[in-house]
Amino acid sequence: MKTIKILGSGCTKCNKLYELADQAANELGIDYQIEKVSDIDKFADYGVMITPALVVDGKVKSVGKLPAMDQLKEFIAD
Repeated sequence: MKTIKILGSGCTKCNKLYELADQAANELGIDYQIEKVSDIDKFADYGVMITPALVVDGKVKSVGKLPAMDQLKEFIAD
């Protein structure tokens, strides 16, 4: 099972990344768990200073932007 985390304060971009990542994982047809992480102290655990950030299976894949859908699918499938 893939673990997907969206690091963000709850801003519009953070919420959109959550939506897009959920959609990408669904389209890939994989078994996954997705969660929003809004605790700023947790961001530091990943070395993230700018949000939104995408973390897949403990690895930071994207920081500070909304990746395109095809790129999101690559990040999640990797």
